[in-house]
Amino acid sequence: MDLLSILEFEYFNNSVQDYLISAGIIVISFILTPIIKKIIIKIFKENQIVTKFTKKFLAPILYLLAFYLAINLLTLPAAVFKVLKVLYIILSTWYVTKLMVIVFDYVATQYLEHKQEDEKRQRLRPLLAFFNFGIWILGILILLDNLGFQITAIVTGLGIGGIAVALAAQAILGDLFSYFVIFFDRPFEIGDFVIFEEKIGAVEKIGIKSTRIRALSGEILVVSNSTLTGTKLHNFKKMERRRVVFKFGVVYQTPIEKLEKIPVIVKNLIEEQDITTFDRSHFYQYGNSSLDFENVYYIYTPDYNKYMDSQQAINLGLYRKFKEEGIEFAYPTRTVFVADSGNNNLKSEAA
Repeated sequence: MDLLSILEFEYFNNSVQDYLISAGIIVISFILTPIIKKIIIKIFKENQIVTKFTKKFLAPILYLLAFYLAINLLTLPAAVFKVLKVLYIILSTWYVTKLMVIVFDYVATQYLEHKQEDEKRQRLRPLLAFFNFGIWILGILILLDNLGFQITAIVTGLGIGGIAVALAAQAILGDLFSYFVIFFDRPFEIGDFVIFEEKIGAVEKIGIKSTRIRALSGEILVVSNSTLTGTKLHNFKKMERRRVVFKFGVVYQTPIEKLEKIPVIVKNLIEEQDITTFDRSHFYQYGNSSLDFENVYYIYTPDYNKYMDSQQAINLGLYRKFKEEGIEFAYPTRTVFVADSGNNNLKSEAA
């Protein structure tokens, strides 16, 4: 029997030559794949995404391609071919889905590293996990569709089940969607000083379900995200300047010359501060026991401690200046008039 006869001899509807060609394709792929990997890595060594893709996915893709070509050259029993086809579809879908996840993670991470936003990178991690989960669900649906399942019925079933789950876990889903609102709309960030529902503190951590706020008294407030997005919240970090209104009163016995000096004194004290701008100071009303002044200035910092430092400096300056000028701050007083029954004269005394 010559060589040609041996090559044309058939086993299971395929000649020896067909088997050799199929085996040769697979063997060649195992020989050439490492060489191609080294060449690509050497050429694109500066490109991280190409290098990472080559190391993780080039070999499986080339092996799957070689396997596909080798199988299609053979005539196999329907059952065997079906099993191999299913195996090929499963492996292909798994690798493609994994590739999509890695590419998505890489693009998002590179974007955030370019922006150098550590806090935003931390907050993106839960979102990445959520989107990765969605990609895998999409990959599974595509796999089931390629395997011949009725995707419409499956999606409909998932929709009905999703409605039931949503009704049972609407509070959790509400917090999840509120997290998306916080992430994209950014009403506050880690480190911001906020006030909501008469609670005051600094944001320490923003999670998928809740946000942790360090209260001024030291304890941690764990607040659901839906509560924070559904209530009126004051974010003092976003404030570029603070308008400050403060009032005081002086005694009625203050001479008119001294009253005229008070707005000038207040203006000078405010302008001595580094981060404040004077707006106005007026003798605005006659109080029950005082002549009242209303004063307004702006302070250009969201820092509450710096605001209080400036207000304290102004108050101490007022006390010092008023003492030098002989101006007295008013305090609650009452004048009582007493009738003298003997001579019908009125006597008065302050209380």
